[in-house]
Amino acid sequence: MNDRVNSDITTSRNILRPRRLALLGTVAALGVAALAIAPGASPYGITSLIAPAQAAEAVATPPGFGDLVSKVKPAVISVRVKIDQDNDKSAMLQQNRMDSDEDTPFDQFSRQFGFRFPGGANGMPRQRHQMITGEGSGFFISADGYAVTNNHVVDRAQSVQVTMDDGTTYTARVVGTDPKTDLALIKVEGKKDFPFVNFSDQKPRIGDWVVAVGNPFGLGGTVTAGIVSASGRDIGNGPYDDFIQIDAPINKGNSGGPAFDMSGNVIGVNTAIFSPSGGSVGIGFDIPASTAKLVVAQLKDKGAVTRGWLGVQVQPVTSDMADSLGLKETRGAIVDNPQDGSPAAKAGIEAGDVITAVNGTAIKDSRDLARTIAGLAPGTSVKLDVFRKGGSKTVTLALGELPNERQAKGNEGMGQPGAGMPRLGLSLAPAGDVQGAGQNGVVVTEVDPQGPAAQRGIRTGDVIVNVGGKAVSSVGEVRSELAQAKSSGKRSVLLQIRSAEATRFVAVPLA
Repeated sequence: MNDRVNSDITTSRNILRPRRLALLGTVAALGVAALAIAPGASPYGITSLIAPAQAAEAVATPPGFGDLVSKVKPAVISVRVKIDQDNDKSAMLQQNRMDSDEDTPFDQFSRQFGFRFPGGANGMPRQRHQMITGEGSGFFISADGYAVTNNHVVDRAQSVQVTMDDGTTYTARVVGTDPKTDLALIKVEGKKDFPFVNFSDQKPRIGDWVVAVGNPFGLGGTVTAGIVSASGRDIGNGPYDDFIQIDAPINKGNSGGPAFDMSGNVIGVNTAIFSPSGGSVGIGFDIPASTAKLVVAQLKDKGAVTRGWLGVQVQPVTSDMADSLGLKETRGAIVDNPQDGSPAAKAGIEAGDVITAVNGTAIKDSRDLARTIAGLAPGTSVKLDVFRKGGSKTVTLALGELPNERQAKGNEGMGQPGAGMPRLGLSLAPAGDVQGAGQNGVVVTEVDPQGPAAQRGIRTGDVIVNVGGKAVSSVGEVRSELAQAKSSGKRSVLLQIRSAEATRFVAVPLA
């Protein structure tokens, strides 16, 4: 009997313990509230721990987002599409097939659509000619029915249907899409008084409030809040990645929905999340409003996007490259190879040139150059600041139009044993002596896995065509250029490498 009583007492204490902790928390919270309310001396002789400036800031903090949400929510829509199951070429399905085991780099950034696959789950075969239903979000940008969503939401859709916050449903058509930025413009006909929102004209600051709104599955709008965590994020989705990172959770089905600032303007379009587990972990990515405005304007006018084209393969300048070239700052984009017939080639841009500015605006790296040029219209005259062989010059040229498909071609060299180069950890042979390597340069026939060249990604079969700004065709010329670079006090030497994939520059230390 006593054992049972003791057990009951112990159980009661265990039950009460969490309640006691909760009550203590409440008391502590009330104590803090009392201190905040009474900035001066309290009746209990306790001095406030909150400075007057901090107290004023706390009062100025908005108590919630209700007014903002009620203002913008009617403009946010659910976008429902139907896609022919047999259309497996759709990028949307290839990247988001539920029964696929393929793991691509972008799989880490799980796109939020909420596709419903009728059949095919758990490895079961699908029937032919079934329609797959997919859903995302979007938002009206004009009273006459233009709306923005993601390209991957409407890609190859057979039909598009939008549902508003009040449950009203309309049929929409796709005006145009831009896979490179993952944006699409759709249009609902028949009305001139749709609620709409505007893009922000200002770039959000890191730390600013952000409210993400979506309309997944047509069940009504959902709202999450957070802050801008970072900007200029490259997530490996394309050459023009410039995402805003937010910590407001982006719910499933909210892809294509807007993210708002506290004034109710759209600062970005929700497009992806980082999701190791498939759910939100507070790392979401938005297409900036500045990008969306430019793309949407072209889609509305022409149904497609045209971009300026320079015609160069570029890579960022590393500290080793800057030292080798004599650049004072580690910035700019080094030209690996100007393409034949391109605007850059016609203007005299050469391999090894470093583009440091466009129209007077400094270029940070190769991504920055790509985005800057792509943001200009074909035919635009631009001035490029170029650093070449220790000096600076300005080159003026007219941009071409970016071709839809571009492939960099290179010659594949097969290695044969040759003269040793222990300083770089390479064995080399003249390209003319190696079948399939062409006539220019020297072929890497062997790489020391512990040497500096291997650490910089040089592989057997690569062809060295240039050392320190000088073309080479023999092992002796390579040695001579290496010796000259070292005697001049350089800590590294810049090699131009041609491989099967592309032409690139690699800075290799001389130690």
